[in-house]
Amino acid sequence: MRIESDKDLRGMMRIGEICGLTLKLMLDSVEAGMSTRDLDDIGRDFMTRMGAVSAPIRAYGFPAYTCISLNDEAAHGVPRKDRLIQPGDLLNVDVSAVLEDYWGDTGASIIVPPASLQLTRLCCATRRALALAIQLARPGQRANAIGRAVEKLARRNGYRTLRQLGGHGVGRHIHEKPSVPNFYNWRNREKLEDGMVLTLEPFFNTGRGRVEQADDGWTLRTVDGSFTAQYEHTVIINGAEPILVTEVEGGYV
Repeated sequence: MRIESDKDLRGMMRIGEICGLTLKLMLDSVEAGMSTRDLDDIGRDFMTRMGAVSAPIRAYGFPAYTCISLNDEAAHGVPRKDRLIQPGDLLNVDVSAVLEDYWGDTGASIIVPPASLQLTRLCCATRRALALAIQLARPGQRANAIGRAVEKLARRNGYRTLRQLGGHGVGRHIHEKPSVPNFYNWRNREKLEDGMVLTLEPFFNTGRGRVEQADDGWTLRTVDGSFTAQYEHTVIINGAEPILVTEVEGGYV
């Protein structure tokens, strides 16, 4: 999507705020012993009060309002009543929603106390990668330059990026062009332009950097049981500094 009017900008800022506030509320509510379905219900209730609809339900018929992934689940985890959050877990929440035909997307990882040094380092490095991607998101920049920088940072810190998951256009639908991979793809030479709306979302992995679909048909799990952290903003390319559509005060991204 491209921002073509004040209406587009207001629409994206509104759904971005809803996504950001939903994510913050959910992560603030995490307690060891609660189920991932209970956590999803918190997001569902808030979205509903705001008048928004779950994007994965609207677009794909996903069986929950948000994606909640634990430990070796890298993405698209299905919230369940029997999936209980435990102390020390690495937990990722991905929130995407739609309001008045504008779509937003955000996500973040946290460690349920007590936090191990291994997971703390992973989350810190991944968060730095998102900041780096945001810094590079300028008009005229090639999408693959962002991937190159993110991948270089990952390897420098001893991690791999997930090649099967990355950033993407958003706004009129949950997944649009352009693709913004987290590795250097010489074929992806598309340049960013003012007004483009897209997600930036580094995934850093402690293992081989590969995922496979679980038996539920949705969850992406690492093939080697390794851990993955993810942080994501929806941004609007806007001259010298992108607009962080999903940024909220006190948020996790």
